[in-house]
Amino acid sequence: MIEAFSNIATSLGLSASAGLNAYLPLLVMALTARLFPSLITLNEPWDVLSSWWVIGVLIVLLFIEMTVDKIPAVDSVNDVIQTFVRPVAGAILFAASSNVIADIHPVLAMICGLILAGGVHAAKATARPVITGAGAGTLNPAVSLAEDVASLAVSLLAILVPILLLLLLLLAFLLALLWYRRRKARPGW
Repeated sequence: MIEAFSNIATSLGLSASAGLNAYLPLLVMALTARLFPSLITLNEPWDVLSSWWVIGVLIVLLFIEMTVDKIPAVDSVNDVIQTFVRPVAGAILFAASSNVIADIHPVLAMICGLILAGGVHAAKATARPVITGAGAGTLNPAVSLAEDVASLAVSLLAILVPILLLLLLLLAFLLALLWYRRRKARPGW
């Protein structure tokens, strides 16, 4: 039972982090499966993700995304392109994560990953133009770096301590809900 929750938490964490950066969680999962197969086992056909040529392609794509995401105006174009890439990456991550395919139908797993990564990406893509306008583009590199660090941290937590990640995500959701209710209760809102 704990293993099932752990697998689901890993899948949720990796998919959510794909909404911030498509290639970072894919690279983390691929390297982990390649170098530490006891932590992540990729079933067929997903085991191809741990091949060195796929890892090399992911490194190049990650470098490109991390570079263009820090340039004002170009980052908005990148977000439009990533609207299609990040949800697909989330779907792949959810379906490919350790033994999830055996527990959940692959189509359902891909839909869950698609929705989760797409939702995180939508929030990011909505907030980014506001941040760019507020800081005249000067905040973009710092915000982009924070997103990359968050994506990496969530990916690593999802693999190393998935239950803790699930509890942290639940806590963050509850705090956001509490903040929203308090703000809505204020007069004039």
